[in-house]
Amino acid sequence: MGGSSLTELSFPQKDLLEPLFTASKSSDLKETLEILIAIAKTDDGRADLASKNTLPAALKLITHLLNNLFDHEYLSLSLRLTRNLCAGEVANQKSFIELNGVGILLTVLRIKKVASSEPDCGIIRIGLQVLANVSLAGKEHQQAIWGGLFPDELYMLAKVRSQETCDPLCMIIYACCDGSPELVLQLCGGQGLPIVVEIIRTASLVGFGEEWLKLLLSRICLEDIYFPPLFSRIHGVGSYCENGEEIDLSSNPFLTEQAYLLNILSEILNERLKEITILNDFALCIFGIFKKAAEAFEFGSRAESRLPTGFAVIDVLGYSLTILRDVCANNGGVGIDKNLVDVVDSLLSSGLLDSLLCVLRGLEPPQTIRKAMNQAGNQEATTSYSPKVCPYKGFRRDLVAVIGNCAYRRKHVQDDIRQKNGMLLMLQQCVTDEDNPFLREWGIWSMRNLLEGNSENQQAVAELEIQGSVDMPELTGLGLKVEVDQNTRLAKLVNIT
Repeated sequence: MGGSSLTELSFPQKDLLEPLFTASKSSDLKETLEILIAIAKTDDGRADLASKNTLPAALKLITHLLNNLFDHEYLSLSLRLTRNLCAGEVANQKSFIELNGVGILLTVLRIKKVASSEPDCGIIRIGLQVLANVSLAGKEHQQAIWGGLFPDELYMLAKVRSQETCDPLCMIIYACCDGSPELVLQLCGGQGLPIVVEIIRTASLVGFGEEWLKLLLSRICLEDIYFPPLFSRIHGVGSYCENGEEIDLSSNPFLTEQAYLLNILSEILNERLKEITILNDFALCIFGIFKKAAEAFEFGSRAESRLPTGFAVIDVLGYSLTILRDVCANNGGVGIDKNLVDVVDSLLSSGLLDSLLCVLRGLEPPQTIRKAMNQAGNQEATTSYSPKVCPYKGFRRDLVAVIGNCAYRRKHVQDDIRQKNGMLLMLQQCVTDEDNPFLREWGIWSMRNLLEGNSENQQAVAELEIQGSVDMPELTGLGLKVEVDQNTRLAKLVNIT
């Protein structure tokens, strides 16, 4: 019932509205709420209104509106006032808990989510913002909010497919769980993981506008041990589409939501490369996902786009690879705490290098080398077998990047690549390729890492040059050459001047 007059609304004015009218110096309810909302935007304004008992009046107004099923406008204004009053004002945040503000807001959220044919995302968002502001006040407030919401209400709200509601919901969960291992354990347990899965599904459909989702996923996936069960749970919970149709999991080794989760984690890791200490179990799990995706994909379709491609298995393959790239960059051979497991060495012990070299060898040569081979009359050599192709633009570059990062100041990796006959293969990546932006730069970085401080590798490259194996037009054309010292026979990559 929009546009109702004050008389029609039949408010018990003296008990309910008088504190609001007095604080605003107005006798019109709509104008009163708008004035108080503006006053409550500042610290001084909130403190002044706290001394005038504005919050208790606002909560009573919300309760009255709910009981009498009054219109959206007054409820929205009342919630906005309550939100602003609870933004950093300790007295109001305390009063909110004491006056059962959590219960009142839960009633609002239930009515607007369950009782409506369509969720009222605007009202739900403001209601969640109120709880989010209160949750920032401390542990007592967080416990009260968590006790009211977990697990059923959080699950209900996580299924609202709206960016408007997803952002403040993530803020509440993060604020409650950050610094509370007990609540993190609940969130990542049997009752809590479906909540996180639904949040990921919602974000994958509608996106997110604030950083709270990233903070939440970083907390539970990168800074704690819960990535493996979350990733697996997505597959179980996500076995049905939004329209209720069952997904054939036998033909879908990965789901879109799993690819989306890896995408977000890849972004977080890249943005906070020097801040996060990667856990060994996380790295090994990512490597296992990469291997599974590589086995599931046939590499028969040439790349048409960069990540994300829209195909879950390709995106999982790509994002797991970019995560491995940053994991290996973050855990270099210098400056590691001796008490921590070297994650890169753990990955290498699990076969990372063998897997990467195997996949790289199986790919067709880079575009520049293919053209050179064709021009040299080796058409038959390039068509007598069916090499694998890059599933997305940048796949080869990402493979090379991981190998190069692994080789940085790790002599045993440098030696291993040489012993696996990988020097020529890596030299062949120092070229341009339209399907792999920055392949040349990553190839040069990798070769420098392979040659640095390793006389055996330098000698191996020198022998390749002597044999003519690296006398490739693409190197010369790009201003690069292998320079061999006539006395020591040692080699290095240098720019042609």
